[in-house]
Amino acid sequence: MGVIKKILIALILILAIVLIAAYFMPKEYAVTKEITINKPVDTVFNYVRYLKNQNEFSVWANIDPKMKSTYKGTDGEVGSISAWESDVKDVGVGEQEITKITKGKRIDFALRFKKPMDDTAVGFMSTEAVSGNKTKVKWGISGVMPYPMNLMLPMMKMDQMIGNDLQKGLDNLKVKMEE
Repeated sequence: MGVIKKILIALILILAIVLIAAYFMPKEYAVTKEITINKPVDTVFNYVRYLKNQNEFSVWANIDPKMKSTYKGTDGEVGSISAWESDVKDVGVGEQEITKITKGKRIDFALRFKKPMDDTAVGFMSTEAVSGNKTKVKWGISGVMPYPMNLMLPMMKMDQMIGNDLQKGLDNLKVKMEE
């Protein structure tokens, strides 16, 4: 019985250390990628502000050609929603809602994921004239990983997990805009 008791105490101590570590670790993540597109800022902004256009360049929209997309509200305006439904786990079920538009500069949106896991995040796309007819586009997503799940954040490498897909989407956007 002494050995079992020692093992239980050791397991409880390990669990306590893990939970204490998670308490002090970051709970928030933010990933932003950017690209320069050889088109005027107005042209680029007026393209990316429409949720329907995101299916043309988003990596996630292209993973499942059978993905069902629905739209509510006036596309390109605050309150418009793009919802998706897919049997492919990497796409899942969720929706994106435009929450704020700074005309010619930035679109903010809320992301609500329902499957494969229930989660929320916020995102943005911004455009900035850099020189002549060139536009810098930034695409970012941020969120919160609740305690004690936040312990996994350093292992998840969000910059690779999300960042690679954002960058591929921006690369697709550049090709689409410059064709």
